Amino acid sequence: MPGKLKAKIVAGRHLPVMDRASDLTDAFVEVKFGNTTFKTDVCHKSLNPQWNSEWFKFEVDDEDLQDEPLQVTVLDHDTYSANDAIGKVYIDIDPLLCSEAASVISGWFPIYDTIHGIRGEINVLVKVELFNDLNRFRQSSCGVKFFCTTSIPRCYRAVMVHGFVEELVVNEDPEYQWIDRIRTPRASNEARQRLISLMSGELQRKIGLKVLEMGGNAVVGYLQCFDLEGESGLVVRAIGTACTLDKLSSGSAPNTNTHIALPTTSSSPPPFSPSKPCSRQSSSSDTDLSLTPKTGKNTCFFYLQEFPFFTLTSFPPGFLVHVGGVVSARSVKLLDRIHNPDEPETRDAWWEEIRQEIKSHAKALGCHAVVGYSESTSICEEVCILSASGTAAILNPRYMREGSNCLFEEPSPPSCGFCHIPYDELNMPFPAQLTYCYLCRRQKVPDVLFTTIDLPPEAAVTGKGCLIQARLCRLKKKAQGEVNATAISNLLPFMEYELHTQLMNKLKLRSMNSLFGLHIQISVGENMLLGLASATGVYLTALPAPGGIQIAGKTPGELSNEHHILTIQKRINDTIAKNKELYQINPPELTEEVVGSPIPEPRQRSRLFRSHSESSDEVSELDLSHGKKDAFVLEIDDTDAVEDIHSLLTDAPTPTGFYSCNTEIMPGINNWTSGVQMFTSVRVFRLSNANLTNQGLNKIFTDLCENLLKSFYFKLRSMIPCCLCQLNFTVAVPEEELIQVTVTAVAMTFDKDQTQEKTADKPPTKGLVFLVSPFSFPLCLLLFSFQISFGPLHALSEPVVSSLERCSPLPEGRSRSLRSSRSFGGSSVTVVKMTPLSFLPGTRIIKYLGIINMFFIRETTSLREEGGVSGFLHTFIAEVFSMVRAHVAALGGNAVVSYSMKECMLMENPNKNQAQCLINVSGDAVICVRETDQEPTPSTTNIGHTSASATDEAT
Repeated sequence: MPGKLKAKIVAGRHLPVMDRASDLTDAFVEVKFGNTTFKTDVCHKSLNPQWNSEWFKFEVDDEDLQDEPLQVTVLDHDTYSANDAIGKVYIDIDPLLCSEAASVISGWFPIYDTIHGIRGEINVLVKVELFNDLNRFRQSSCGVKFFCTTSIPRCYRAVMVHGFVEELVVNEDPEYQWIDRIRTPRASNEARQRLISLMSGELQRKIGLKVLEMGGNAVVGYLQCFDLEGESGLVVRAIGTACTLDKLSSGSAPNTNTHIALPTTSSSPPPFSPSKPCSRQSSSSDTDLSLTPKTGKNTCFFYLQEFPFFTLTSFPPGFLVHVGGVVSARSVKLLDRIHNPDEPETRDAWWEEIRQEIKSHAKALGCHAVVGYSESTSICEEVCILSASGTAAILNPRYMREGSNCLFEEPSPPSCGFCHIPYDELNMPFPAQLTYCYLCRRQKVPDVLFTTIDLPPEAAVTGKGCLIQARLCRLKKKAQGEVNATAISNLLPFMEYELHTQLMNKLKLRSMNSLFGLHIQISVGENMLLGLASATGVYLTALPAPGGIQIAGKTPGELSNEHHILTIQKRINDTIAKNKELYQINPPELTEEVVGSPIPEPRQRSRLFRSHSESSDEVSELDLSHGKKDAFVLEIDDTDAVEDIHSLLTDAPTPTGFYSCNTEIMPGINNWTSGVQMFTSVRVFRLSNANLTNQGLNKIFTDLCENLLKSFYFKLRSMIPCCLCQLNFTVAVPEEELIQVTVTAVAMTFDKDQTQEKTADKPPTKGLVFLVSPFSFPLCLLLFSFQISFGPLHALSEPVVSSLERCSPLPEGRSRSLRSSRSFGGSSVTVVKMTPLSFLPGTRIIKYLGIINMFFIRETTSLREEGGVSGFLHTFIAEVFSMVRAHVAALGGNAVVSYSMKECMLMENPNKNQAQCLINVSGDAVICVRETDQEPTPSTTNIGHTSASATDEAT
């Protein structure tokens, strides 16, 4: 057999009372892997049993080790009736299958029940012994490393980036396979969780096989999603970027200086083409798609991909040669029943259509690659909206030679190079105003740039960035089948246009000229569509300064109308002036001689963005003779246009001392301290008015998002100066009258008086502000805000107002050890930090232990007794965090980076006192040390103990 799995059950603690007569429990444990099950002895009459079992040994194939989780079930023994289930633990074995990762899983795991939540803890030890397998036809991909981070991992060097990998698996959903009269919530939920765990493992194994075929050893930017298609079935999808990574030795340069060899599909030579032609030779890979050219001194790499996509969003300097702009595609599909889980061709074909469209858009922009690529779905009943987006780009194929850390002899590309247009200015795919680059004065740049990637590190930026959001709601009639799908298809283009218009208007209002990290979501419900676009606005020095916003009236003859227009115009001008001061946007004055002559445009349509779609005849009627020619013109022609302009001015200003962005790092801020705090917020709003209009619905949705941001600023006020980074908004319409917004972000402090140069020379002196211990309910250092709302938004009240007042950074001169521990029950507890960033300020990552990809289901039939939806959600997410921390600590880690909550699906029926929630979280388990500390020796690494009593401190 290729592998042997060994598990030992040590002890349990804080078990629930199962025998009311004695107030104790007769607990025993079942350990199952595949079709083999072992049992411990029964420990009678104890809430803290000591089993100290023998090693349970499973001889299995390495394929099974990747697909199957180890199931640990704790039960209460009953002599005369069926044994009662206490809870389960699913342990992913995959982190033990990589030679560089952990060698043992050891720790206290929360015992989880889908009805009652966490019910105590169990101490488990797991080991794996692998035998050499020389079978080239094997079905496992042991040893392939997976990373959720969308940049090259910090302690690795990228030898080569191979390209896009994708896979999906399908199955029937157990939730819809039960006969109603015999279905029990616990049995259904556990069957669902087990199936999802199996599908997730199978999917990861298949992705790994594709990576091995390409000659790689890692997947970076791994994005796994679950499509719950109801009665149609269940789909688990994943995409990522296949890479070959080398581990950096201690003291090596960080990954920002890593050089990457890149395969490309460009048929024409890129701007930085090699001086000598490349001759193609077969590589060592088994696949005939991999072609590795060798030219002696300089080497370039080509890989003929069907889809030249990259899920990475952050790259080393010079990796991006040119950026063309955002490319996206959406498709509306009617879900059909998945009859055969072994034949997922239908779903594969859907995504292939989307990817082909994205590829054609990139080609139209003169680009051969798509970076920052992502895919998502929104499902309601039998209708599914498939969405994909990325940034068309030209990448540098000569950025690194294989096996070399040396820079090329040719000069590196200029810092403004990625802004230069990759398409032909005489045959542009869309109307645009071009000017000469404001830095190099040689190449043409657009007047505005939209991207889905993080700001390149070499980019020259004026001032600071800010979060920019466009929000939109559209009502639709209830319908079924093709009628419903057609109605949604007809709405989508107009929603895209409206969201784009809002983004452009708000970008101009902040006097900025580019967007990074753009993420557009379209969520479908029974009677409405929600659209939310989030991005980080930046003033790129290489691009021209944005013109102002000019208001034009349809009927200039009316004095009252002209006065109204002048009033709005003054408000807009004042807002632009305030924003320039707030974001410190003071670009240097450049003469026409420096800038170069702009390309003449025969028409000014590229400067016109209307609030609503109109015919070409109406467009030509607009008088552009007044105001600046480069002004951004908005025409007031009806009540809706007035409302749209007012909505521009209603965004709440960011309080002094706060900044916000949805990228990893706020542009313009570099002097971060070590004060960090992650938070998650979920807010559910119930619509009470059945006669809502689109305008009324828009206002409710906008106020909902604005109030969320305001609550963050209020609760984080003790951390000023502070920046909210990686703000990830997710919107959903779980039921007909509900709007749900979920936010995950991290608050980071910075020293406003310290320059970047001083920061580089001087290590941070402030201590780390820890997030939460693995077991504690996050009342002190983790913010939760859950709200179920009825009626107008102004009546909202936050249940947790002062939870952050004790979370300010430590005073100067005081610090805490990064690897801190607490005493709990006589054992050492490792504090596990969590962040959506790919790093922790003031620390360095010395080891990646594998990805954490967990799916949980929680159901209750006593919603009111648990504190309503707020209490139910609050407790559930606290327990999810607790379980994530426990699994990371059991691997020997002390942090989770690149954390994200990909799914938070809430279904509730207050009339029946019922609710159900499904949550999917992921991240990279790592070991971090402070910048000034040495790497810990294996003997001092705490694999130790963790706890998950998430509700103890809550009460």
